Amino acid sequence: MEEITDGVNNMNLAVDSQKKNRIQVSNTKKPLFFYVNLAKVQSFWKFLYSSCLVRITKRYMQEHNDVELSALGMAIATVVTIAEILKNNGFAVEKKIMTSTVDIKDGSRGRPVQKPKIEITLGKSEKFDELMAAANEEKEAAEAQVQS
Repeated sequence: MEEITDGVNNMNLAVDSQKKNRIQVSNTKKPLFFYVNLAKVQSFWKFLYSSCLVRITKRYMQEHNDVELSALGMAIATVVTIAEILKNNGFAVEKKIMTSTVDIKDGSRGRPVQKPKIEITLGKSEKFDELMAAANEEKEAAEAQVQS
């Protein structure tokens, strides 16, 4: 359990200094423990990582109304999954999807390599505040039950 807490606390998310509502997801800059016993626990970690990102995205939406999810390469699947979870659960509506390729300098060869990029802009749904209030009530009830 301590590994999970450390991993969540050390998750590498980049917040763009110019855009306060952008979350950039990295598929390769996970804490080391994500690679420990990968064959056994890979699906659990993916679930945990996605769940944390969904929670973080909801918080950003509370503050900014819109949130932009951005990813390169293999992290694109994670961003699409997060967007679909939020849309399917009624928290968000899709505002814009942009795809492109970007040149990234290959560290070993020193030449540029093209990587796919996606940016998904989500906005609060009409039911967002109502759903967040209900989720907070459930969380408080669960905490009260644990303390009893």
